[in-house]
Amino acid sequence: MPPDQARFTVENERLAEHNGGMEEIIYPRSPREQMAGWMHLPRYVDKIRLHLAEKLHPDYQPNFGKGFDEWWLKAVGVKHEEFIEVVRGSITDGQVADWVQSRAAKSNAEKQMHREAMLDYPKAGDPAGQGRLKMRKEQAGQGHRDDIRLFVDFIDADEKRI
Repeated sequence: MPPDQARFTVENERLAEHNGGMEEIIYPRSPREQMAGWMHLPRYVDKIRLHLAEKLHPDYQPNFGKGFDEWWLKAVGVKHEEFIEVVRGSITDGQVADWVQSRAAKSNAEKQMHREAMLDYPKAGDPAGQGRLKMRKEQAGQGHRDDIRLFVDFIDADEKRI
């Protein structure tokens, strides 16, 4: 197997159903999954691997390195381009986790603050954030779903996990 294909290996490929000739979407892991104590990190690693393999679906490209990806990057003090190179130079999640533990180590309290921020976005008192979530739900045909109260919920629903 060529090295680029080996690097692309996502431990559990999550393929979307093939919809009338549309490209297959390989879903990255849930934003709730953790690696090295960091919520969202496995998802970001999957997106990078997909990007490097030129298989990151166009729906993900506008926010690649932004949004929750950017939140993680800022929390650990790493630049998007630097982390792409870390993932490019690794084959396994364990290698990425080792790099994170040694080069971007943060306390459990800092990791917990990051996790809590993700699990409280948008805040109930944030009309702009709530409006953005409502709009995204409606665009995705999920406007009727009262169980989707956070962007992590929306992502999991949109990728058919909940």
